Amino acid sequence: MNSGKLFGVGVGPGDPELMTLKAVRVIREADVIALPAASKEECVAYRIAEGAVEGIEKKEFLCVDMPMTKDKDKLAESHDGGAWRIIEHLREGKQVAFLTLGDVTVYSTYLYIHRRVAAAGYPTEIINGIPSFCAAAARLNLGLVETKEELHVIPATYGAEEALKLPGTKILMKSGKKMGAVKELLRKKDCETYMVENCGMVNERIYRSVEEIDENAGYYSLLIVKEAHHD
Repeated sequence: MNSGKLFGVGVGPGDPELMTLKAVRVIREADVIALPAASKEECVAYRIAEGAVEGIEKKEFLCVDMPMTKDKDKLAESHDGGAWRIIEHLREGKQVAFLTLGDVTVYSTYLYIHRRVAAAGYPTEIINGIPSFCAAAARLNLGLVETKEELHVIPATYGAEEALKLPGTKILMKSGKKMGAVKELLRKKDCETYMVENCGMVNERIYRSVEEIDENAGYYSLLIVKEAHHD
């Protein structure tokens, strides 16, 4: 029997209407929907897809729980286990769509699974989704970069002090737990700061200055830091 194929599918930042036609088609045609959660009920990516793919709830599901830790051994164990569970389905000739928030190529835990499955010799394909920072800029009615401006995407959980010295626009992703420290850094800089929490979701919140930002903001909080314009 021919092997099935693994698709890493970006479902966008939160609004089901921002899912691509290709993502919807691949999910609809898949035999198995893999989710980065312990259950579909607690999977944000599934809830987004549910709003765009009719009948998705009738699919076969494979839940691959991804621990929120920096422990390399625990992560490797989780990624190895998830990859082999997916491979079992591929060996049966099934098409597997692994749903992930935003775009698959930007800080997605799916990529660890993707590499393992590809290294084991099985076909894989990435289906892009709208990145969260593009959607957040649109919600703010704001351009990210113009003319010669640079764009820097920074994982705030790994420290942002040096990165904030870079020229151009800075995107700080996954800032939730570090929000207090990030706010202190931003207060010292001559910059324009915006934040979108839960972009495109029912509990979305928008902030247009450092002082407005809630230090208890959730995990899906994204900051856009632009150089101040003094006209």
